Amino acid sequence: MARIPDQVVERLKTDISVERLAESRGVELKRHGTDLIGRCPFHDDKTPSLVVTPAKNLWHCLGACQAGGTVIDWVMKVEGVSFRHAVELLQNDYLPLAAASASITSPPKKATVPKLPTLASVEDQRLLHQVIGYYHTTLRDSPEALGYLQRRGIGAAEAIDTFQLGFANRTLGYRLPQKNRAEGEVLRTQLQRVGLYRESGHEHFNGSVVIPIIAPTGEITEVYGRKITEGLRPGTPNHLYLPGPHRGVWNEAALADSKEIILCEALIDALTFWCAGFRNVTASYGIEGFTADHLAALKKHGTERVLIAYDRDEAGDRAAEKLTTQLTAAGLDCYRILFPKGMDANEYALKVTPAAKSLGIVIRKAQWLGKGAAPPMTTATETETNPAAAKEIISASAAIISAEVRDAAPITRAERSDVVLPASPLPSVGLLDAVPQVCGEEIVLTLGDRRYRVRGLAKNLAFDVLLKVNVLVSRVEGCAPQGAFHVDTLDLYSVRARTAFITQAAAELNVKDDIIRHDLGQVLRQLESLQEQTIANTLQPKEQTPAIPVEEQQEALALLKDPQLLDHILADFTRCGVVGEEINKLIGYLAATSRKLDAPLAVMVQSSSAAGKSSLMEA
Repeated sequence: MARIPDQVVERLKTDISVERLAESRGVELKRHGTDLIGRCPFHDDKTPSLVVTPAKNLWHCLGACQAGGTVIDWVMKVEGVSFRHAVELLQNDYLPLAAASASITSPPKKATVPKLPTLASVEDQRLLHQVIGYYHTTLRDSPEALGYLQRRGIGAAEAIDTFQLGFANRTLGYRLPQKNRAEGEVLRTQLQRVGLYRESGHEHFNGSVVIPIIAPTGEITEVYGRKITEGLRPGTPNHLYLPGPHRGVWNEAALADSKEIILCEALIDALTFWCAGFRNVTASYGIEGFTADHLAALKKHGTERVLIAYDRDEAGDRAAEKLTTQLTAAGLDCYRILFPKGMDANEYALKVTPAAKSLGIVIRKAQWLGKGAAPPMTTATETETNPAAAKEIISASAAIISAEVRDAAPITRAERSDVVLPASPLPSVGLLDAVPQVCGEEIVLTLGDRRYRVRGLAKNLAFDVLLKVNVLVSRVEGCAPQGAFHVDTLDLYSVRARTAFITQAAAELNVKDDIIRHDLGQVLRQLESLQEQTIANTLQPKEQTPAIPVEEQQEALALLKDPQLLDHILADFTRCGVVGEEINKLIGYLAATSRKLDAPLAVMVQSSSAAGKSSLMEA
């Protein structure tokens, strides 16, 4: 777990007033010199023994409990929580009127997420849905979690909404009644019973992106969590589920819609296929996680073929072989999707872009695992009925999945052809790259009915460091509220900055997040191209170096070959008015001319005041 920065702790100690915290607790404070005194709320205080020192923002009890410290210690004592929990309470507007400065006039913040119901009779399913809904809201407000999903290629807004993806950021406890209250204890007991809380009182999925498994009836049967924080303590699992046996099938609706199903080893892999346009996909719960529920669902919906997309490693191969035996015995045809050795679906899709094409290739080249001739894969696709989508059909190049390529370096590009793939619809084709219009310091790109104006690109003269620009996006008249626009200065290489821009711009222009996200990708590519041209032009010499006449070249070479060269240099120094210190003059001269070498010399001049250091350096 990440350490709380010292500057955060110090800011809380100075910005939150102990005096206000004490008064909010009902303590009546009276002036006593430069201090304030009152009855301590932590023991049966007959005479005032609590001393508050406003100048230092500290408190101390001179009575029975002898407690004291900073605002953090006060919250720890009042709420009975740990140091970290106390800091988080203060950061999340704990008693927001306790600001140290009386001049603060902005209204206190209000929580945008309602507390969970405090009724003790809440059923487990209702409670699960409420918590999953809270996690879903939390994800939308977390650039960290959204950035993780984007890096994994599964951050599409449609996927987040369809499967109710969420993020557990340790704030659920703030939405519950205090644990020393009856209703708070009841709710925590229920959360522990359904597996969302542990006996230690911590959230089970702390720091995890959360994916619920929701049955067609609406019941939440399982929850998967994936840690997104790097550098966790050794032994901390990255993958979590609810306690107990796995139940349910993720994306069971796909089984009802298609006779051909892609079966992945993990939910992240399945989401990768789904976001790439292959919606006929589901997932096991790991290599040993194909359950009776999965088999029953395949039989119930009349599935005919299963394309096993397990990881391409030793464990994945063994699990695929075992699963093939089980599915074949149940009367299902089996194929094996073969990724390059050592890769899983998500890693392959991220390295071989675009994912829709690269995944289409491995689907088309899936290996038949049955006996005799392989039956045709005839799943209806949008490309068979939609001419527009047919333009994006992908080729199935045998070289990509051949043994030579599987053992070689990762593929960097996928080729086109007219082979129809057995999969569900591919994403719709986006706009072609727009041609930027450069007007002085401004760059204008028009994408559909959106106009992007970019300023400040000329200041970015280094590759892969920052691409900080000012971007204004607006829509043509009639497509948005009058005067609607969004402008911000951001680093386009920062996931957090892009995510914030996308969210705000989509809201201002009344369009979907995915549209702005796609636009911003095109803007980034065009700016990188223009940046490359700008840097190249900057590095070009402003004027041609004049040629040295032959006579001057011969004269210069003669001087360089003169055995008395150093004497000539010292004579030149003397003519410049620098006398004495001959050794120092020569050393300084050699260091200055060494700038032409790969490893130039460095000199530190040290002497008494007024000894001529500046004159030597200037010469």
